[in-house]
Amino acid sequence: MKRIFEYIIPENAPDSPIPCTLRKFLQSKGFSRHILVRMKPYPDSILLNHQHTFLNQMVQPGDVVTITLRDTESSEKILPVNLPLQILYEDLDILVLDKPANMPIHPSQGNYDNTLANAVAYYYQQQNETFVYRCINRLDRDTTGALVLAKNALSAALLSHMMQKRQIHRTYLALAEGILPERGTIDAPIGRVCDSTIERQVDHLHGERAVTHYQRLKICGDYSLVQLKLETGRTHQIRVHMKHIGHPLPGDFLYNPNYQHFQRQPLHSWKLEFFHPITGAALTFTAPLPEDMRHQSLIDSFYF
Repeated sequence: MKRIFEYIIPENAPDSPIPCTLRKFLQSKGFSRHILVRMKPYPDSILLNHQHTFLNQMVQPGDVVTITLRDTESSEKILPVNLPLQILYEDLDILVLDKPANMPIHPSQGNYDNTLANAVAYYYQQQNETFVYRCINRLDRDTTGALVLAKNALSAALLSHMMQKRQIHRTYLALAEGILPERGTIDAPIGRVCDSTIERQVDHLHGERAVTHYQRLKICGDYSLVQLKLETGRTHQIRVHMKHIGHPLPGDFLYNPNYQHFQRQPLHSWKLEFFHPITGAALTFTAPLPEDMRHQSLIDSFYF
């Protein structure tokens, strides 16, 4: 897969006063040292006024910089497999997907051909495109909903930085046991359970800070439909926090294996809000609530 960027050097740039070196200008646009090094083998990857140049070249107002990013080989060890793939949005830089339940994000031991990565690899194989798998916000195997993939190294670097700065806003929907208060904030550190590589717990001594804001949207019999916003992004954060306050998610094999109504935890990544990494446009994506979270008329009158 190839992506071409063109920049016209402005009279002045806040992050990189002009004139400056081409390297400094590109770094101000998000090109890391790693990305720049990977472009070196290709003479046409960095052009100044349509001519091959070097990163220490000084740039002046009005100069035209053309950058070509290439992925010459697809991600190793990801087998293309024809699996369901629900695309919410796609452009030259990002791919936004609606992940189904019972689908891991990437291959691991025992999961080599049933993952979202396999489905994406197949999708681009059918277009004769190489594709490096760069998943930005990860979801648990049984958590459904919206997530974003970067289609090139620059969008990946910028989106990853946005995640670290908490500039990608994630809103989840969940069905929790019992009747929650109308709203609240859970501020409880999360750490790994001793002798477990997967399970997490609230750990006030060794855990990392974790904050979840929730709002009860509807009472559904013995359950509450809850909207949750993450201030931090710890592993299993919502599942652990909801158990901590006495309102676990049903059908959760790790934290509450109650399968009376649900065969997986009813947790859904409903909305993503962020600025496009390249254009800066404000973006909002929503994924419809999956059928199993609507079943038994629990929330038949609540629509998203």
